[in-house]
Amino acid sequence: MNEIETWLESRIGLNFRSGLARMIRAIDLLHHPEANYPMIHVTGTNGKGSTIAFMSQLFVQHDKKVGTFTSPHMTSIHDRICINHEPIPDKDFIRIGHCVQTMERQLLQTHSPLSYFEILTLMALLYFKEEQVDVALIEVGIGGLLDTTNVVIGDIAIVTSVGLDHQETLGDSIAAIAEQKTGIFKENKIAVIGPLIEEARRLCELRANALGVDLYEYGRDFSFSKEQFSNQDEMIVDLRLGLNGTYQEENAAVALQGFLLFMKQQNWQPQVKWIRKALQQTNWAGRLEYFEGGIYLDGAHNLPALSRLVEFIRQQEQKEIFVLFGALRRKNYQGMLSYLTQELPEARLTITTFENDGAVGERDLTAENYVSSYQEFIEQFIRNSTDNQLLFVTGSLYFIAEVRAFLLEKELTA
Repeated sequence: MNEIETWLESRIGLNFRSGLARMIRAIDLLHHPEANYPMIHVTGTNGKGSTIAFMSQLFVQHDKKVGTFTSPHMTSIHDRICINHEPIPDKDFIRIGHCVQTMERQLLQTHSPLSYFEILTLMALLYFKEEQVDVALIEVGIGGLLDTTNVVIGDIAIVTSVGLDHQETLGDSIAAIAEQKTGIFKENKIAVIGPLIEEARRLCELRANALGVDLYEYGRDFSFSKEQFSNQDEMIVDLRLGLNGTYQEENAAVALQGFLLFMKQQNWQPQVKWIRKALQQTNWAGRLEYFEGGIYLDGAHNLPALSRLVEFIRQQEQKEIFVLFGALRRKNYQGMLSYLTQELPEARLTITTFENDGAVGERDLTAENYVSSYQEFIEQFIRNSTDNQLLFVTGSLYFIAEVRAFLLEKELTA
């Protein structure tokens, strides 16, 4: 762990969700790095990462230099800040971290210390300026309106989905959460929304009308079905996706619509052959990611995401299904376990824990189907499983990241 990573670790939990005043002052002290390149700002209860993965691949395939800022990370904190899929190098991470540290000394004259996520956001904005990206894809941390990233003005705002998650921060209704997410809409800009329930869709329309935003809605203005994308301008056929799950068609549709609108804004010419190649080559760690031996990893960390995983599992006909679940206590893990039990009665559900202070453990459960070591459980599955059996590892993205590192290490030592 380098000195900047140590500094970041010391800020975990500090000044979390404490407004935007500190960030507004910080980017001012840094002379507004975010003003030097166009941006697409992405929020949503689920689908943000996959949508950015599709868009990033689309831009890379068209020879554009694309910066991505995403969270959480699967392997290294550097993975959150990438250019053309390459994580920020250690030397740049340290150097830019020092720039933020220097700025903070002045910031502290009027404001409290920066949070973990604020530091990373500022580092990403600085790095993208230095590297002169053609476009930056910025993923919201939580919500939108009061999120740390909402100091940027996205040329296009994207809302992938709206569902119940982070209720303690965003509110306990779809309307309240939609209100937060539409907070990234900017005056006279463009917004793209995925397939939202009616209440959320109407709120998006109201917000767009109030701000003079051109709103493009999934199902009304564009769609994706049976390997075919269509919008008001064109139809593209023979589109195969690199990500598993039929629901990824919705994420691909939102990504492609956002991409095409941005290309039009910049007077850049998209090529159908590169679009086909990009969508087929897209991958995103921990989202229905397949490992040898019949193991899928999927960070379904809330009920809406879990319903999509269940949809995929039900499509695996004639297979014996095992589910290994690990979650954080602050999530609705009891509701998620009840849902899995109800919707997949034939599946063999096992609960486990992982290396996180907030992880669900044996003391939090009354269930008998608990194992203390996910490593032993997975190794036993690999040894004893047949071609007719599949294991789905799901729950917290932090759990998925840990399991993924374990499986990759096993592959290296095999």
